[in-house]
Amino acid sequence: MDELREKGLNPLRLILGFTLLSTTLHYAQNVISAASYPPVAGISLGVTQFLVAFTWVLTTACGALGYRAYRRGRYWPSLAFLLVYSLSGIGSAGHFLVGVPQVPAFWFATIFTDVFASLLLWLFVAWAASKLNRVISGDQVST
Repeated sequence: MDELREKGLNPLRLILGFTLLSTTLHYAQNVISAASYPPVAGISLGVTQFLVAFTWVLTTACGALGYRAYRRGRYWPSLAFLLVYSLSGIGSAGHFLVGVPQVPAFWFATIFTDVFASLLLWLFVAWAASKLNRVISGDQVST
């Protein structure tokens, strides 16, 4: 498991930093400029703003818990939390389910940086899980 700590901690920090920056910008802009986005039928603007902010807080807390568990060597719980955190970025693509947002290019780009950050998290989780699944002992073969 030392390999996970030695090779994984710095990339995880970079990915989480990028994800935090991207989702913070995107979600804050979504709350502030919610009226610029196509509405979801049956959900008021105020409820939308609350749900966006709540979702960001909840998923970001999962990211923090995932990082904390990773640093403590609790890798499987960490990876589960990190996958939940990745939903904050994948969820950004949901804008296209209700229409194309009419927002400035910078804010439009944060939809894609969120998705990219999530994909990076998935790659990291897949890498770490593959390392955890390798069992080496006298009577077992490494996979």
